[in-house]
Amino acid sequence: MWCGGLVRLLSGTRHALRRSAARPGPWYCHVRGVVPAASRWHSTVPEPMPYSWTVHDDHFEFRHADTCMRFDFVWLRDHCRSTTCYDTKTHQRLLDTCSVDLDIKPTNVRTDEDSIYFTWPDGHRTKYALEWLQQHSYEAQKQHVIQPRVLWNVETYNQAKVPPVPMKDFMETEEGLRKFLTDFLLYGIAFVEDVPATMEATAEVAKRVSFIRQTIFGQMWTFTSDYSRGDTAYTKIALDRHTDTTYFQEPCGMQLFHCLAHSGTGGRTLLVDGFYAADQLRQHHPDDFHLLSTVPLKHEYIEHTHICDNHMIGVGPVLSAYSWNKELYMIRYNNYDRAVITTVPHDVVHRWYVAHRTLTTELRKPENELWVKLKPGLALFVDNWRVLHGREAFNGYRQLCGCYLTRDDVLNAARLLGLKA
Repeated sequence: MWCGGLVRLLSGTRHALRRSAARPGPWYCHVRGVVPAASRWHSTVPEPMPYSWTVHDDHFEFRHADTCMRFDFVWLRDHCRSTTCYDTKTHQRLLDTCSVDLDIKPTNVRTDEDSIYFTWPDGHRTKYALEWLQQHSYEAQKQHVIQPRVLWNVETYNQAKVPPVPMKDFMETEEGLRKFLTDFLLYGIAFVEDVPATMEATAEVAKRVSFIRQTIFGQMWTFTSDYSRGDTAYTKIALDRHTDTTYFQEPCGMQLFHCLAHSGTGGRTLLVDGFYAADQLRQHHPDDFHLLSTVPLKHEYIEHTHICDNHMIGVGPVLSAYSWNKELYMIRYNNYDRAVITTVPHDVVHRWYVAHRTLTTELRKPENELWVKLKPGLALFVDNWRVLHGREAFNGYRQLCGCYLTRDDVLNAARLLGLKA
Protein backbone atom coordinates (compact mmCIF):
# COMPACT_ATOMS: atom_id res chain seq x y z
CA MET A 1 0.00 0.00 0.00
CA TRP A 2 1.30 3.45 -0.89
CA CYS A 3 1.75 5.61 2.21
CA GLY A 4 1.12 9.34 2.12
CA GLY A 5 3.42 10.51 4.90
CA LEU A 6 7.04 9.43 4.69
CA VAL A 7 7.77 10.23 8.33
CA ARG A 8 4.73 8.29 9.56
CA LEU A 9 5.66 5.44 7.26
CA LEU A 10 9.24 5.17 8.47
CA SER A 11 8.34 5.42 12.12
CA GLY A 12 5.80 2.67 11.63
CA THR A 13 7.97 0.34 9.56
CA ARG A 14 11.13 0.44 11.66
CA HIS A 15 9.47 -1.59 14.38
CA ALA A 16 7.92 -3.92 11.82
CA LEU A 17 11.32 -4.53 10.25
CA ARG A 18 12.89 -5.37 13.60
CA ARG A 19 10.07 -7.79 14.38
CA SER A 20 10.21 -9.42 10.95
CA ALA A 21 13.98 -9.84 11.13
CA ALA A 22 13.46 -12.78 13.45
CA ARG A 23 11.03 -14.45 11.08
CA PRO A 24 11.87 -16.15 7.75
CA GLY A 25 10.72 -14.54 4.53
CA PRO A 26 11.14 -11.11 3.00
CA TRP A 27 10.72 -7.73 4.62
CA TYR A 28 8.55 -5.32 2.67
CA CYS A 29 8.47 -1.55 2.62
CA HIS A 30 6.66 0.57 0.07
CA VAL A 31 7.57 4.23 -0.09
CA ARG A 32 6.28 7.12 -2.10
CA GLY A 33 9.23 9.50 -2.20
CA VAL A 34 9.33 13.01 -3.62
CA VAL A 35 12.47 13.25 -5.74
CA PRO A 36 13.60 16.71 -6.92
CA ALA A 37 13.70 17.25 -10.66
CA ALA A 38 17.03 16.10 -12.05
CA SER A 39 18.54 15.47 -15.45
CA ARG A 40 17.93 11.76 -15.24
CA TRP A 41 14.16 12.29 -15.28
CA HIS A 42 14.35 14.71 -18.23
CA SER A 43 11.69 16.84 -16.59
CA THR A 44 11.60 20.41 -15.36
CA VAL A 45 8.56 19.92 -13.14
CA PRO A 46 9.10 18.28 -9.70
CA GLU A 47 6.68 15.46 -9.16
CA PRO A 48 6.41 12.49 -6.81
CA MET A 49 8.51 9.57 -7.96
CA PRO A 50 7.20 6.27 -6.57
CA TYR A 51 9.63 3.66 -5.38
CA SER A 52 9.44 0.60 -3.20
CA TRP A 53 11.85 -1.85 -1.68
CA THR A 54 11.84 -5.36 -0.29
CA VAL A 55 14.37 -7.15 1.89
CA HIS A 56 14.51 -10.80 0.85
CA ASP A 57 16.41 -13.58 2.61
CA ASP A 58 19.36 -13.34 0.21
CA HIS A 59 19.09 -9.96 -1.55
CA PHE A 60 17.65 -6.46 -1.50
CA GLU A 61 15.09 -5.48 -4.10
CA PHE A 62 14.49 -1.88 -5.16
CA ARG A 63 11.74 -0.86 -7.57
CA HIS A 64 11.45 2.43 -9.38
CA ALA A 65 9.04 3.15 -12.21
CA ASP A 66 9.07 -0.01 -14.36
CA THR A 67 12.50 -1.21 -13.27
CA CYS A 68 13.09 -3.86 -10.62
CA MET A 69 16.70 -3.80 -9.35
CA ARG A 70 18.22 -6.52 -7.19
CA PHE A 71 21.34 -6.24 -5.03
CA ASP A 72 23.17 -9.05 -3.30
CA PHE A 73 23.90 -8.30 0.37
CA VAL A 74 27.63 -8.93 -0.10
CA TRP A 75 27.59 -6.43 -2.98
CA LEU A 76 25.88 -3.86 -0.77
CA ARG A 77 28.44 -4.32 2.01
CA ASP A 78 31.37 -4.37 -0.43
CA HIS A 79 30.38 -1.08 -2.08
CA CYS A 80 29.93 0.88 1.14
CA ARG A 81 31.15 4.46 0.71
CA SER A 82 31.82 5.23 4.37
CA THR A 83 35.18 6.75 5.27
CA THR A 84 36.43 3.45 6.68
CA CYS A 85 35.51 1.54 3.53
CA TYR A 86 36.25 3.98 0.71
CA ASP A 87 38.72 6.82 0.13
CA THR A 88 36.89 9.63 -1.65
CA LYS A 89 40.16 11.41 -2.47
CA THR A 90 41.74 8.51 -4.33
CA HIS A 91 38.42 6.88 -5.36
CA GLN A 92 39.73 3.54 -4.11
CA ARG A 93 38.23 0.85 -1.92
CA LEU A 94 39.68 0.50 1.58
CA LEU A 95 37.52 -2.43 2.64
CA ASP A 96 39.04 -5.91 2.33
CA THR A 97 36.33 -7.63 0.33
CA CYS A 98 37.44 -11.07 1.54
CA SER A 99 36.71 -10.00 5.10
CA VAL A 100 32.99 -9.74 4.37
CA ASP A 101 30.90 -12.71 5.48
CA LEU A 102 29.45 -14.26 2.31
CA ASP A 103 26.22 -14.96 4.22
CA ILE A 104 25.94 -11.41 5.56
CA LYS A 105 22.47 -9.89 6.01
CA PRO A 106 21.45 -6.49 7.34
CA THR A 107 19.90 -6.31 10.78
CA ASN A 108 18.02 -3.13 9.98
CA VAL A 109 17.02 -1.19 6.87
CA ARG A 110 15.47 2.26 6.77
CA THR A 111 14.98 5.05 4.23
CA ASP A 112 14.47 8.75 4.09
CA GLU A 113 13.48 10.92 1.16
CA ASP A 114 16.46 10.12 -1.06
CA SER A 115 18.66 7.58 0.75
CA ILE A 116 18.57 4.11 2.19
CA TYR A 117 20.51 2.92 5.25
CA PHE A 118 21.72 -0.59 6.08
CA THR A 119 22.91 -1.68 9.50
CA TRP A 120 25.13 -4.78 9.46
CA PRO A 121 25.61 -7.44 12.19
CA ASP A 122 28.82 -5.79 13.48
CA GLY A 123 27.02 -2.46 13.86
CA HIS A 124 28.57 -0.87 10.74
CA ARG A 125 26.19 1.38 8.82
CA THR A 126 26.07 1.90 5.06
CA LYS A 127 24.24 4.74 3.37
CA TYR A 128 23.28 4.75 -0.30
CA ALA A 129 21.58 7.48 -2.25
CA LEU A 130 18.66 5.93 -4.09
CA GLU A 131 19.86 7.61 -7.28
CA TRP A 132 23.31 6.03 -6.85
CA LEU A 133 21.80 2.57 -6.44
CA GLN A 134 19.68 3.04 -9.51
CA GLN A 135 22.59 4.24 -11.64
CA HIS A 136 24.83 1.36 -10.54
CA SER A 137 22.35 -1.49 -10.76
CA TYR A 138 22.85 -4.30 -13.22
CA GLU A 139 19.32 -3.80 -14.52
CA ALA A 140 19.98 -0.12 -15.31
CA GLN A 141 23.26 -0.91 -17.05
CA LYS A 142 21.46 -3.37 -19.33
CA GLN A 143 19.40 -0.46 -20.65
CA HIS A 144 22.30 1.91 -21.32
CA VAL A 145 25.23 1.93 -23.72
CA ILE A 146 28.77 2.59 -22.63
CA GLN A 147 29.50 4.73 -25.67
CA PRO A 148 26.78 6.37 -27.81
CA ARG A 149 27.38 5.91 -31.53
CA VAL A 150 25.87 6.69 -34.91
CA LEU A 151 25.99 3.57 -37.08
CA TRP A 152 26.46 4.57 -40.69
CA ASN A 153 26.55 3.55 -44.29
CA VAL A 154 27.60 5.90 -47.08
CA GLU A 155 24.23 7.64 -47.30
CA THR A 156 23.86 8.34 -43.59
CA TYR A 157 27.47 9.47 -43.19
CA ASN A 158 27.26 11.85 -46.16
CA GLN A 159 23.97 13.24 -44.89
CA ALA A 160 25.63 14.02 -41.56
CA LYS A 161 28.09 16.32 -43.35
CA VAL A 162 30.83 16.01 -40.74
CA PRO A 163 33.48 18.63 -41.57
CA PRO A 164 37.21 18.23 -40.83
CA VAL A 165 38.51 20.15 -37.82
CA PRO A 166 41.11 22.79 -38.76
CA MET A 167 44.50 22.03 -37.26
CA LYS A 168 44.69 25.43 -35.55
CA ASP A 169 41.41 24.85 -33.69
CA PHE A 170 42.36 21.25 -32.99
CA MET A 171 45.74 22.12 -31.51
CA GLU A 172 44.95 25.38 -29.73
CA THR A 173 41.38 25.19 -28.45
CA GLU A 174 39.51 22.85 -26.15
CA GLU A 175 36.41 23.23 -28.29
CA GLY A 176 38.30 22.08 -31.40
CA LEU A 177 39.57 18.97 -29.62
CA ARG A 178 36.10 18.27 -28.21
CA LYS A 179 34.54 18.57 -31.67
CA PHE A 180 37.12 16.15 -33.07
CA LEU A 181 36.61 13.60 -30.28
CA THR A 182 32.83 13.90 -30.53
CA ASP A 183 33.00 13.03 -34.24
CA PHE A 184 35.42 10.21 -33.57
CA LEU A 185 33.28 8.64 -30.84
CA LEU A 186 30.08 8.92 -32.84
CA TYR A 187 31.31 7.79 -36.26
CA GLY A 188 34.59 5.99 -35.63
CA ILE A 189 36.43 8.31 -38.01
CA ALA A 190 37.47 11.96 -37.83
CA PHE A 191 39.59 14.31 -39.94
CA VAL A 192 42.01 17.14 -39.19
CA GLU A 193 42.88 19.46 -42.08
CA ASP A 194 45.73 21.90 -42.76
CA VAL A 195 48.33 19.54 -41.34
CA PRO A 196 51.83 20.14 -42.79
CA ALA A 197 52.88 17.17 -44.89
CA THR A 198 55.68 16.03 -42.60
CA MET A 199 56.06 13.19 -40.17
CA GLU A 200 56.93 15.68 -37.40
CA ALA A 201 53.70 17.64 -37.84
CA THR A 202 51.69 14.44 -38.01
CA ALA A 203 53.24 13.30 -34.75
CA GLU A 204 52.27 16.57 -33.06
CA VAL A 205 48.67 16.11 -34.20
CA ALA A 206 48.66 12.57 -32.84
CA LYS A 207 50.04 13.62 -29.46
CA ARG A 208 47.26 16.18 -29.09
CA VAL A 209 44.87 13.23 -28.69
CA SER A 210 46.83 10.55 -26.90
CA PHE A 211 50.15 8.85 -26.32
CA ILE A 212 51.59 7.23 -29.44
CA ARG A 213 51.65 3.48 -28.98
CA GLN A 214 54.98 1.73 -29.41
CA THR A 215 54.60 -1.42 -31.53
CA ILE A 216 56.76 -3.67 -33.65
CA PHE A 217 56.46 -0.93 -36.28
CA GLY A 218 57.93 1.67 -33.93
CA GLN A 219 56.01 4.79 -32.94
CA MET A 220 55.66 6.91 -36.07
CA TRP A 221 55.90 4.88 -39.23
CA THR A 222 56.06 5.70 -42.91
CA PHE A 223 55.57 3.31 -45.78
CA THR A 224 55.54 3.08 -49.52
CA SER A 225 55.47 0.18 -51.97
CA ASP A 226 58.99 -1.08 -51.29
CA TYR A 227 58.32 -4.43 -49.57
CA SER A 228 60.48 -3.25 -46.67
CA ARG A 229 58.22 -5.10 -44.21
CA GLY A 230 56.43 -8.41 -44.41
CA ASP A 231 53.04 -6.83 -44.98
CA THR A 232 50.87 -6.27 -48.06
CA ALA A 233 50.49 -2.61 -47.06
CA TYR A 234 54.02 -2.15 -48.41
CA THR A 235 52.86 -2.92 -51.97
CA LYS A 236 50.77 -1.23 -54.69
CA ILE A 237 48.01 -3.82 -54.77
CA ALA A 238 44.47 -3.24 -53.57
CA LEU A 239 43.74 -4.10 -49.97
CA ASP A 240 40.36 -5.45 -48.91
CA ARG A 241 38.63 -4.03 -45.83
CA HIS A 242 40.20 -5.08 -42.55
CA THR A 243 41.18 -3.95 -39.08
CA ASP A 244 44.83 -3.70 -38.10
CA THR A 245 46.89 -5.56 -35.49
CA THR A 246 44.37 -8.36 -35.07
CA TYR A 247 47.43 -10.41 -34.15
CA PHE A 248 47.88 -8.37 -30.95
CA GLN A 249 46.14 -9.60 -27.82
CA GLU A 250 44.91 -6.00 -27.55
CA PRO A 251 44.58 -4.58 -31.06
CA CYS A 252 45.51 -0.93 -31.42
CA GLY A 253 42.60 1.35 -30.63
CA MET A 254 43.14 4.37 -32.86
CA GLN A 255 45.04 4.66 -36.11
CA LEU A 256 46.25 7.79 -37.87
CA PHE A 257 46.90 8.05 -41.63
CA HIS A 258 48.43 11.04 -43.40
CA CYS A 259 49.34 10.97 -47.07
CA LEU A 260 52.61 12.86 -47.50
CA ALA A 261 52.93 12.46 -51.27
CA HIS A 262 51.31 10.73 -54.24
CA SER A 263 52.34 11.23 -57.86
CA GLY A 264 50.08 8.85 -59.72
CA THR A 265 46.52 7.57 -59.83
CA GLY A 266 44.37 5.31 -57.68
CA GLY A 267 45.06 4.64 -54.03
CA ARG A 268 41.76 5.84 -52.59
CA THR A 269 41.12 4.77 -49.00
CA LEU A 270 38.12 2.58 -48.23
CA LEU A 271 36.26 2.92 -44.92
CA VAL A 272 33.44 0.66 -43.67
CA ASP A 273 31.57 0.91 -40.37
CA GLY A 274 32.02 -2.60 -39.02
CA PHE A 275 29.49 -1.98 -36.24
CA TYR A 276 26.82 -1.05 -38.79
CA ALA A 277 27.43 -4.31 -40.66
CA ALA A 278 27.50 -6.31 -37.42
CA ASP A 279 24.25 -4.71 -36.32
CA GLN A 280 22.62 -5.77 -39.58
CA LEU A 281 23.86 -9.28 -38.83
CA ARG A 282 22.43 -9.10 -35.30
CA GLN A 283 19.02 -8.04 -36.61
CA HIS A 284 18.69 -10.44 -39.52
CA HIS A 285 20.97 -13.36 -38.62
CA PRO A 286 21.13 -13.51 -34.80
CA ASP A 287 22.57 -17.04 -34.75
CA ASP A 288 25.45 -15.94 -36.97
CA PHE A 289 26.05 -12.92 -34.75
CA HIS A 290 26.14 -15.14 -31.67
CA LEU A 291 28.59 -17.54 -33.28
CA LEU A 292 30.99 -14.79 -34.42
CA SER A 293 30.89 -13.20 -30.97
CA THR A 294 31.62 -16.40 -29.05
CA VAL A 295 34.07 -18.45 -31.15
CA PRO A 296 37.71 -17.41 -30.57
CA LEU A 297 40.18 -17.36 -33.45
CA LYS A 298 43.91 -16.86 -33.80
CA HIS A 299 45.42 -14.11 -35.94
CA GLU A 300 49.08 -14.25 -36.74
CA TYR A 301 51.84 -11.98 -38.07
CA ILE A 302 55.12 -13.54 -39.21
CA GLU A 303 57.95 -11.66 -40.84
CA HIS A 304 61.59 -12.37 -41.44
CA THR A 305 63.29 -9.54 -43.26
CA HIS A 306 66.75 -8.03 -43.18
CA ILE A 307 65.58 -5.57 -40.49
CA CYS A 308 62.85 -7.39 -38.55
CA ASP A 309 61.97 -10.78 -37.11
CA ASN A 310 58.51 -11.04 -35.58
CA HIS A 311 55.95 -13.69 -34.75
CA MET A 312 52.81 -12.21 -33.17
CA ILE A 313 49.62 -14.10 -32.22
CA GLY A 314 46.36 -12.60 -30.99
CA VAL A 315 43.29 -14.56 -29.92
CA GLY A 316 39.70 -13.36 -29.88
CA PRO A 317 36.33 -13.60 -31.63
CA VAL A 318 35.51 -11.63 -34.76
CA LEU A 319 32.91 -9.66 -32.78
CA SER A 320 33.23 -8.66 -29.14
CA ALA A 321 30.24 -7.41 -27.15
CA TYR A 322 29.60 -6.66 -23.48
CA SER A 323 27.75 -9.54 -21.86
CA TRP A 324 25.21 -7.45 -19.94
CA ASN A 325 23.81 -5.21 -22.71
CA LYS A 326 25.15 -6.86 -25.91
CA GLU A 327 26.78 -3.58 -26.96
CA LEU A 328 29.55 -4.13 -29.50
CA TYR A 329 32.94 -2.78 -28.55
CA MET A 330 35.32 -4.42 -31.04
CA ILE A 331 35.43 -6.08 -34.43
CA ARG A 332 38.56 -8.11 -35.18
CA TYR A 333 38.35 -8.73 -38.92
CA ASN A 334 41.37 -9.42 -41.10
CA ASN A 335 41.28 -12.22 -43.62
CA TYR A 336 44.95 -11.64 -44.46
CA ASP A 337 46.21 -12.32 -40.94
CA ARG A 338 43.73 -14.96 -39.77
CA ALA A 339 45.76 -18.01 -38.73
CA VAL A 340 44.93 -21.68 -39.19
CA ILE A 341 41.63 -22.33 -37.44
CA THR A 342 42.44 -24.71 -34.60
CA THR A 343 40.11 -23.33 -31.93
CA VAL A 344 36.80 -24.46 -33.46
CA PRO A 345 35.53 -28.09 -33.36
CA HIS A 346 34.61 -29.79 -36.62
CA ASP A 347 30.87 -29.70 -35.92
CA VAL A 348 30.96 -25.90 -35.50
CA VAL A 349 33.54 -24.76 -38.03
CA HIS A 350 31.25 -25.05 -41.08
CA ARG A 351 28.60 -22.92 -39.36
CA TRP A 352 31.37 -20.43 -38.53
CA TYR A 353 32.25 -20.16 -42.22
CA VAL A 354 28.60 -19.54 -43.05
CA ALA A 355 28.40 -16.77 -40.42
CA HIS A 356 31.69 -15.25 -41.60
CA ARG A 357 30.43 -15.26 -45.19
CA THR A 358 27.21 -13.53 -44.15
CA LEU A 359 29.13 -10.78 -42.31
CA THR A 360 31.58 -10.39 -45.20
CA THR A 361 28.72 -10.01 -47.66
CA GLU A 362 27.34 -7.17 -45.54
CA LEU A 363 30.74 -5.53 -45.21
CA ARG A 364 31.23 -5.64 -49.00
CA LYS A 365 27.92 -4.07 -49.98
CA PRO A 366 28.66 -0.97 -52.10
CA GLU A 367 26.23 1.12 -50.04
CA ASN A 368 28.44 0.52 -46.99
CA GLU A 369 31.70 1.62 -48.66
CA LEU A 370 32.96 5.15 -48.03
CA TRP A 371 35.80 6.03 -50.41
CA VAL A 372 38.12 8.89 -49.44
CA LYS A 373 41.03 10.32 -51.39
CA LEU A 374 43.73 11.10 -48.87
CA LYS A 375 45.97 14.01 -49.76
CA PRO A 376 48.76 15.95 -48.10
CA GLY A 377 47.33 18.11 -45.33
CA LEU A 378 44.36 15.87 -44.44
CA ALA A 379 44.95 13.55 -41.47
CA LEU A 380 42.52 10.69 -40.98
CA PHE A 381 41.92 9.09 -37.58
CA VAL A 382 40.25 5.67 -37.55
CA ASP A 383 38.73 3.70 -34.66
CA ASN A 384 40.53 0.43 -35.32
CA TRP A 385 38.12 -1.42 -33.01
CA ARG A 386 35.19 -0.42 -35.18
CA VAL A 387 35.92 0.90 -38.69
CA LEU A 388 37.53 -1.30 -41.31
CA HIS A 389 39.87 0.28 -43.85
CA GLY A 390 41.35 -0.75 -47.18
CA ARG A 391 42.56 0.84 -50.41
CA GLU A 392 42.35 0.54 -54.15
CA ALA A 393 45.42 -0.31 -56.20
CA PHE A 394 47.57 2.60 -57.30
CA ASN A 395 50.49 3.51 -59.52
CA GLY A 396 53.26 6.02 -59.15
CA TYR A 397 54.93 6.99 -55.92
CA ARG A 398 52.71 7.11 -52.82
CA GLN A 399 53.97 7.70 -49.30
CA LEU A 400 51.90 7.56 -46.13
CA CYS A 401 52.89 8.11 -42.55
CA GLY A 402 50.99 7.45 -39.37
CA CYS A 403 50.91 5.76 -36.02
CA TYR A 404 48.77 3.87 -33.55
CA LEU A 405 47.41 5.50 -30.41
CA THR A 406 46.51 3.93 -27.09
CA ARG A 407 42.75 3.50 -26.84
CA ASP A 408 42.57 4.00 -23.08
CA ASP A 409 44.20 7.40 -23.33
CA VAL A 410 41.96 8.48 -26.22
CA LEU A 411 38.86 7.65 -24.15
CA ASN A 412 40.43 9.29 -21.11
CA ALA A 413 40.87 12.53 -23.07
CA ALA A 414 37.24 12.36 -24.16
CA ARG A 415 35.91 11.82 -20.63
CA LEU A 416 37.96 14.71 -19.28
CA LEU A 417 36.19 16.92 -21.81
CA GLY A 418 32.81 15.76 -20.54
CA LEU A 419 32.07 13.25 -23.31
CA LYS A 420 30.52 9.83 -22.70
CA ALA A 421 33.08 7.21 -23.62
